[in-house]
Amino acid sequence: MELKIGLGNYDRTAPVLNGVIGVAGARISVESPPLEELFERAFDKGEFDVAELSFSNYLYLTSEGKCPYVALPVFPSRTFRHSAIYVHADRGINSPRDLIGRLVGVREYSMTAALMVRGLLEDDFGVASSAIRWRCGRAEADERPPVVRMKPRGVEVEPIADADNLSALLEAGELDALVAYKPPSCFVRGAPQVRRLFPDYVAAERDYYARTGIFPIMHVVAVKRALAEGSPQICVALCDAFEQARRLAFAALEGYASLSVALPWALANLREARAAMGDDYWPYGVANNRAAIEAVARYSNAQGLASRLMRAEELFVPATLGWRPEQVPQPVLSGH
Repeated sequence: MELKIGLGNYDRTAPVLNGVIGVAGARISVESPPLEELFERAFDKGEFDVAELSFSNYLYLTSEGKCPYVALPVFPSRTFRHSAIYVHADRGINSPRDLIGRLVGVREYSMTAALMVRGLLEDDFGVASSAIRWRCGRAEADERPPVVRMKPRGVEVEPIADADNLSALLEAGELDALVAYKPPSCFVRGAPQVRRLFPDYVAAERDYYARTGIFPIMHVVAVKRALAEGSPQICVALCDAFEQARRLAFAALEGYASLSVALPWALANLREARAAMGDDYWPYGVANNRAAIEAVARYSNAQGLASRLMRAEELFVPATLGWRPEQVPQPVLSGH
């Protein structure tokens, strides 16, 4: 079987991208376009047999029976999101509840980073998504406009002008706050009137994990629905391949001969993460991630995205619901 795969390029997917790890029973060709392009080509054009997808957009499309893909319990992108909230310094926004009634920018209301921000605001601070006035559009002047696929229920979401961008509007004070999956250019540049809502976001995120056990899932790997129905064994083989690639990434982090990433204290960072979150803090599989999966499903429905509350069992290829990464054999390196 030949499979066309679209993936982000991370340490935990690189062994699949570069051919070090193969997929049993398949010949694969892999592309790694920019993520926004990847999502558009997968969701709107169905170009890939296997694709990394926004978890939020996948979930609400699946709730409406409109997604051509079905997910594997493989989560290549995870990020805590307290760091994603930026505020204008002279608006008196000193706590999350100060966001109530404010104008808050977001590139795409349905993107997973924003979904998780709104979820933690409601769970921990009682700030419902409907209590904020949302404005969507390009985050930066040099970006393409976002693809807006739906309008949420019961929430004020309006587009900014085509010529505007969210970073400039925040800096100018035309927005009170901004939710962004990467730091906006005004913040990176050091604009004095822009700051994070949670200055010590690492402490806030560690506390969140200690209380909830949730390491937020941003993206899933998914396969064409017809492929999942016709070749369930390939879906399991894909899970095995991504688990083996993940193991190689962690083996590289643990290596002492040379650093696998350009961070001087990478080994210390790894020990700190494991001390706070456990040795296997980036697991694959439904059973190991049920709390994080159910949080995304609950948030999506509560925030006017998913048309109903989805169960975890509805979101993944049936043949992979019982798949467990600990049963996967050690990697066999292709061509090495």
